Amino acid sequence: SFSLQGCPEPRKPATAAAPRLDPRCRPVDEDTDLVDWRKPLLWQVGYLGEKYDEWVHQPVDRPIRLFHSDLFEALSKTAWYVVFLVWTPVVLYLSWVSYAALAQGNTRLFASFTTEYSIPVHKYYFPFIFLLGMFLWSLLEYLIHRFVFHMKPPASNYYLITLHFLLHGQHHKSPFDSSRLVFPPVPASLVIGFFYGVLRLLLPEVLGLSLFVGGLCGYVVYDMMHYYLHYGSPREGTYLYGLKAYHVKHHFEHQKSGFGITTRFWDHPFRTLIPEETFEKED
Repeated sequence: SFSLQGCPEPRKPATAAAPRLDPRCRPVDEDTDLVDWRKPLLWQVGYLGEKYDEWVHQPVDRPIRLFHSDLFEALSKTAWYVVFLVWTPVVLYLSWVSYAALAQGNTRLFASFTTEYSIPVHKYYFPFIFLLGMFLWSLLEYLIHRFVFHMKPPASNYYLITLHFLLHGQHHKSPFDSSRLVFPPVPASLVIGFFYGVLRLLLPEVLGLSLFVGGLCGYVVYDMMHYYLHYGSPREGTYLYGLKAYHVKHHFEHQKSGFGITTRFWDHPFRTLIPEETFEKED
């Protein structure tokens, strides 16, 4: 079966003890490439126009510099454990707040429409609401990955191409840049805050918070799993091994399908599942 190893570090010779190198990652020829790799890439890619989509899906074996500013460059990079350290305490704290609020017995569903037929939401429902939040996150994960991260920006629009490269294009161009495999906490907090605000508008406060914290936990699992799918070594035959194989195929052969990260579930109803027979190809 095909290799699940990542791209090699630049200019390291292969040895008998070294992992197999993935031939689908190419070295960068700084003299002939469409962009100048000696300069930050973010402000260059918008000029590629109709060549951008093909260029960004040709993975390379080196990290990317996005910004001239050292500060902005540092803020655009995140070690995988930072996501866990930042958001796990938030998940634990908000889970306790939600459970304690439900335990007071004052939360009722549909109370804003009718008092006679409103439904009490007991504290025992919290685990199920939490799991529903995680399930809804998996759908949101799929939709964002497919329709935002994999939008095809108009060739004539410099700014949309630049935005696409910032959001996800740079990850496909350099899929094994370990500093850019998880979402930095500062921009993540803005997106997370937006979804919390939406839930506050749609649902009673405690119910919305309970659903939100489940979704936030789903996001943390997603970011940790995404990093593991690139750098982990799951045992053959396990669930994570299958997901890693699936994600490798998404990066190197099926960029227009296989949008699930933590699960392939949503690829089935949306008909974007990578065909099983492609996993039987020899490397």
